[in-house]
Amino acid sequence: MAYYPIESYGIIGNLRTVALVGQHGSIDWFCYPNFDSPSVFGSILDDERGGHFSIKPVSGHGSTKQFYWPDTNVLVTRFLSPDGVGQVGDFMPLGRAADLDGRRRLIRHVNVVRGCIRFRMECRPAFNYARDEHEVFSTADGVTFHSKDLSLALRSRIPFEVRGSGVTAEFTLREGERATFVLG
Repeated sequence: MAYYPIESYGIIGNLRTVALVGQHGSIDWFCYPNFDSPSVFGSILDDERGGHFSIKPVSGHGSTKQFYWPDTNVLVTRFLSPDGVGQVGDFMPLGRAADLDGRRRLIRHVNVVRGCIRFRMECRPAFNYARDEHEVFSTADGVTFHSKDLSLALRSRIPFEVRGSGVTAEFTLREGERATFVLG
C-alpha cells in the first residue's frame, strides 16, 4: 500500500463514529464503536500494520471519482475503466436501523453500472492501533474477528478466504449485479 493525501478521502459516519474511505476503495481509518474507541483500521497512520478494508477492481486500470448521494450520508466511490463502470457505496445506518441487535454497522454495497468487473476485497483489521492480536473464525455467512476487547463480524454472500489475520475474496459482477459486505 501507499500513503494517500487526506484530500483523497471521503467520510462516512453514524453520529457515533466515522470512517475515512479513500478514492482507491479502501477504508483506512475507523474506530469502533465510538469516535474515541481504539482503531480497527488505521493504515492512514501505518500502511503496513494499521489495517484496512479494501474493495477495488483487480485490473487497477482507469480512474476513480467520489461523491455523496444527494441528501444522504452514502459515499460512492466510482471506478471507471475500459472494462466498465463499477462502484462501492459506503455508509453507516442511523437511528433504529443502526441498532436492531445492539450493534452498529458499516455497510459496503458493490455494483456494476456498465460492463463486467472483477473485484478484490481485503479486510485486515488491526485492533487497538495494531497492538492487540486477534483471531479469525469462519461462520455460516462470513467471518468473525475476535480480539481481547472487541469482536466484529463481516458478513456477505461472497465466500471469504482466511489469510493470516484477515480475509480476501475475488468476485466478478456484471451490469446490474451487486454484492454487499456488512461489518459490525
